[in-house]
Amino acid sequence: MTSQDPARAVEALKEAADQALRRRDTAEARRSFERALNLAPRRLDLWMGLAASQRAAGDTAAALASVGGALAVEPRFFPALLMKGSLLEALGRDKEAATTYGAAAKLAPPEASLTEATRRALAHAVEVHDAYADGLAAELKAAARLDDLSGGVGRKAHAFAEAVAGRRRMFHQEPVQFHYPGLPAIEFWERDEFPFLAALEAETAAIRAEALAVWSEGSPDLVPYVDYPPGAPVDQWAELNRSLRWSAFHLLRDGVRVEANATKCPATMAALALVDGPTVPGRSPSAMFSILRPRTHIPPHTGVSNTRLVLHLPLIVPNDCGFRVGGETRPWREGEAFVFDDTIEHEAWNGSDRPRAVLICDVWNPRLSTEEREMIARLTAAFDRFSGAVGGQDL
Repeated sequence: MTSQDPARAVEALKEAADQALRRRDTAEARRSFERALNLAPRRLDLWMGLAASQRAAGDTAAALASVGGALAVEPRFFPALLMKGSLLEALGRDKEAATTYGAAAKLAPPEASLTEATRRALAHAVEVHDAYADGLAAELKAAARLDDLSGGVGRKAHAFAEAVAGRRRMFHQEPVQFHYPGLPAIEFWERDEFPFLAALEAETAAIRAEALAVWSEGSPDLVPYVDYPPGAPVDQWAELNRSLRWSAFHLLRDGVRVEANATKCPATMAALALVDGPTVPGRSPSAMFSILRPRTHIPPHTGVSNTRLVLHLPLIVPNDCGFRVGGETRPWREGEAFVFDDTIEHEAWNGSDRPRAVLICDVWNPRLSTEEREMIARLTAAFDRFSGAVGGQDL
């Protein structure tokens, strides 16, 4: 007997099993697959074939055990996980089925590579898992008693329950350059951390009037918000680089007052003086009117430093505009300011047929002491001196 005989025997047995399945002789198929597995116990296709023959014969429990044999060889084998979920569901073990379906969905290959039958099975798996996750989230929120919690704690408890249930992805700070340790990753910060917000919001009408006065189609004072030089890697910014679809009217830029623009907006400049903005030579403060043209999407991205946060004061907001930071999406509401951590992945969109305008400025992270703020300013300035940096793209 040659060394090739066992391999040939396995292939012959598999062919016999496949033929038996085609003529619906599940008993013969099962015997052939079992004999083949005695010779090749790590063959995933043999375990799946055996499970298929057992399921076709109505022996669901045996099929589940055979799928377990495949998963013992490769625990992340998508077809085995999908079949396991189906078998558990058939056995009435609904919660186990739902969690197994969820694991299968995470490992699913691109839809285009799947057969129509597998696509249908995967769609069912996602539906079952989502229903389970929704039910779990509802149970957890009820246990948390969200209505009895204060606003900030309630929002965190809501996100916590959604994350535990698998209905919300948790995002982390990913600063492009400056990551100061120990600062919390908070998507949207609570208003009471920034006592100047109400005073700033009270000036919305005056600020909006100045924005409208300086803003017109094709205004030379508007510049592209994204402005990478030729040869720089633009990555997700290819469509918006040097485009006025997302433009800015700079009032303070890289720590310097843009005199020609600022003199046109005295009320806005006075309102910005209320803000606890960072002072970092060559970097901050920064403030601008941000104009997002109709049907324009700002792709997901992260900012430069977690030592400062970003403030938005919405001025002109048509319908079908939105803003996502991490796992939370909020609309802009004219005159309602908010502060967010831009080192957490965020994106924005204007799906309307009218432009959207927002006043944007940076603020110190309130968890930094005065000593830390002064140190960060010195360190950042030293970095710029040593590296030759002169401010630059702050996305």
